[in-house]
Amino acid sequence: MPELAAGLQRKRFQLQSRLGRSDRSPLSVWFWELDRVLLALIMSLVAIGLIAVAAASPVSALKHSTAAVTLDPLYYFYRQLGWVAVGIPVMLVVSMLPKEQARRFAILAAIGAFALLFLVPIMGHSVNGAQRWIGYGFATLQPGEFLKPFYAVSVGWLLSLRVKDQSLPVVSLSFVLTGVVALLLMMQPNLGQTIIFCGIWFVLMMISGLSARIIGGISILGVGGMISAYFLYPVATQRINSWLFGGDEFDQVMLAHKALTGGGLLGTGPGLGTAKFKLPEAHTDYIFSVIGEEFGLLACIAIALVYLAIIVRVFLRLLDEEDNFIILAVAGLTAQFGGQALINMAVNLQLFPSKGMTLPFISYGGSSFIALSLGAGLLLAFTRRNPYLDRSQYVREWTPEGRATR
Repeated sequence: MPELAAGLQRKRFQLQSRLGRSDRSPLSVWFWELDRVLLALIMSLVAIGLIAVAAASPVSALKHSTAAVTLDPLYYFYRQLGWVAVGIPVMLVVSMLPKEQARRFAILAAIGAFALLFLVPIMGHSVNGAQRWIGYGFATLQPGEFLKPFYAVSVGWLLSLRVKDQSLPVVSLSFVLTGVVALLLMMQPNLGQTIIFCGIWFVLMMISGLSARIIGGISILGVGGMISAYFLYPVATQRINSWLFGGDEFDQVMLAHKALTGGGLLGTGPGLGTAKFKLPEAHTDYIFSVIGEEFGLLACIAIALVYLAIIVRVFLRLLDEEDNFIILAVAGLTAQFGGQALINMAVNLQLFPSKGMTLPFISYGGSSFIALSLGAGLLLAFTRRNPYLDRSQYVREWTPEGRATR
């Protein structure tokens, strides 16, 4: 009996030690350093997205069915479930990377995505009049989607070098890089993605410490670019005119706004919406309106609060961060994530012209979901920290002369 009791005690100790603070295995270290609140908020968006895609799937399945092929009403839900099954493990694996390895991975991936973006005008194929995709069949992807998170980290790394050496032309280099990306995206054409890339760059410019005069010049340049797009980009002209002066009864933004407000505060109920059948892309660009019609405006407000909570949580993690690269990279990733969500919701609320932009982790889409999972994984990797290390009296910071500062 004493041997049995001792064996049970050892087993109990092993179970308590596994993933406990005394366990120093890589998995345990990752678990305790990870921002689990941020992960929970992201996973809540994924769960909401699955419910929303299930509600919007019958609309898109009906519109994409033909006389020869009839799609299952939940066709897009099943496909989204598959992308979630791939994207979540990808996010968790990337979040396990040490910060240095995550930085190298993002820079190398940015080079690869940038090369694919160059190939889109040469060997890409068109969908709905836009040449944004490359590949064939199941392997089709949108390089612009994958480039966004890697671009944010890469530009953040470039600008962090400026702190070490002010003479480095990293600002000019980032400007040229952003200009090339914008040019390639406008060739597709893809004005929405161009705005996101330029917005990421602008946010990083402000955080990197440029003078107010330069920031003002960049702002004027951005306004000039939008005016130029209005006069030179026919699709932008039509959408801005519809937004400013009101479109016809078939205008996308107007239909989205009617669907969004049609369910009132509590909605019509899951699967009972009717206005969603008039939306052109109910499962992607206008899924926020589907949520509003079937689950109510209160559900839309709750989703907006989740996005806000993610942004606030990330910046709270940066309050005592001293690494300039981490600050810039995390700010760029957050700007991409928050900006995309804000534009999508503003379009559905008729506060912004139609941009053809998905709602992060909620809209249907393989390239979009996997790219967002990679970005979220990098965000989780860069915000990982030991909550007790900075407060430890045994930690010493050493100057180049070899003196301890504390």
